[in-house]
Amino acid sequence: MKSLYLRIWLTVVAVLALFALISGWLMQQHLEHERLRYEERVRERTEAWADLLQRALPAAGAPLAEQEQALQAWSQRLRVPMALDDAGGRRLGTSELFRHREAEAGPLQMRRLQRVPLDDGRILWLLRPGPRGVGMGPGMGPGMGPGANRVAQVPAPWFLPPGWREGPALIVLLGVLFAAIALGAWPVVRRLTRRLEALKQGVEAFGAGALHQRVAEDGRDEVAAVAVSFNRAAARIEALLQTHKSLLANASHELRSPLTRLKMAVSMLDDAPQAQRAALRREIDIDIVELDALVEEVLLASRLDAAPLQGDDEEIDLLALAAEEAARVGATAQGEPVLVRGQERLLRRALRNLLENARRYGGGQIDVTVQTLQGQSTPVQVAVCDRGPGVPAAFRERIFEPFFRLPGHAEKAGGVGLGLALVRQIAERHGGTVRCQERVGGGSCFTLALPREPSRA
Repeated sequence: MKSLYLRIWLTVVAVLALFALISGWLMQQHLEHERLRYEERVRERTEAWADLLQRALPAAGAPLAEQEQALQAWSQRLRVPMALDDAGGRRLGTSELFRHREAEAGPLQMRRLQRVPLDDGRILWLLRPGPRGVGMGPGMGPGMGPGANRVAQVPAPWFLPPGWREGPALIVLLGVLFAAIALGAWPVVRRLTRRLEALKQGVEAFGAGALHQRVAEDGRDEVAAVAVSFNRAAARIEALLQTHKSLLANASHELRSPLTRLKMAVSMLDDAPQAQRAALRREIDIDIVELDALVEEVLLASRLDAAPLQGDDEEIDLLALAAEEAARVGATAQGEPVLVRGQERLLRRALRNLLENARRYGGGQIDVTVQTLQGQSTPVQVAVCDRGPGVPAAFRERIFEPFFRLPGHAEKAGGVGLGLALVRQIAERHGGTVRCQERVGGGSCFTLALPREPSRA
């Protein structure tokens, strides 16, 4: 069975049926137990009455008027309707209570007759008292054989209507209750599984390529939590795919320029004069280095964007690391020694990209400062400041986008626009941030803020 709602509903119905069967069996056992107890009490009372009347009634040979008078007296004293038959079944006398009950007798009243044989062969009939709501079983009437003497069922449970005292009626009632609950459970189960079906359809649509597909997040239960998780994952996957598409498109565009120059230089190399061959080889080397750097940055950006941070963390002296990288561009680093945990290879790459960016656009003056600030989630900060033309306020966020370059900078200083994007990715992979601010007196300051412990996404 493939439909979840049918399986859930059938499970509810099966459990309900089992519960009804067990409840019915337990109730039947209880009723049977009560019936036996009631029979025992009636038997004891009847035996007591029979013993008493055996000694109290006149002998069988006494006049009929005397026997009937004694029967009437004992009927009033015991408040029990009585009748007396001889050994042949001929009625000898009846009490006033018995005649009154006999006149208005229905099947219920007649079933309550109790046959009591006396030692002299006479038959005493007692109309047993029954509790309210009690249905008696088949009993004895005048002239009926002694084998028909039975005691009726016990009082019916309080929730049963009058007359619903027999086993079949109880079974019908349980069946009605079972059907009512089963029908009531259907819309509840169907509503739950309909939301699951909507979630399934959304997942299938997303898997078929509709990356914008989202599902409803109605409710506060587990199904809604699954829908929220799916929407979050779908948004993340859509963003990753869009980023990869943009990365591939921009990378292919950026590869064309060095490849074209490289192709032209190679084609000119054989026919060029000896004096120009050295210049062509240098241009070829520059293009190869540029291609190698571009491919490396594209691959690193793709790995950082698609997979969790790989490798073991280690304690890194950030001031020493900044001093080593600053020396590569002729700058010095100052501040206080700070230990952070992270991956040295990635943090070194982030500092190198910031310093290379400052060297390319910063006008030759580069200042590197390492410091800690209290009361912040990222207390460790490395500031790389320059005295270049600065970054306009409108572009201070966009410069961290892949392949974005300020207007005119590509022609002047080269680059492909991946360096700062890698810095942001590395910072985020370590639970930090990077921002660009205007420097007092002219220029820009790029601040890399990190926590002491990396936050892995």
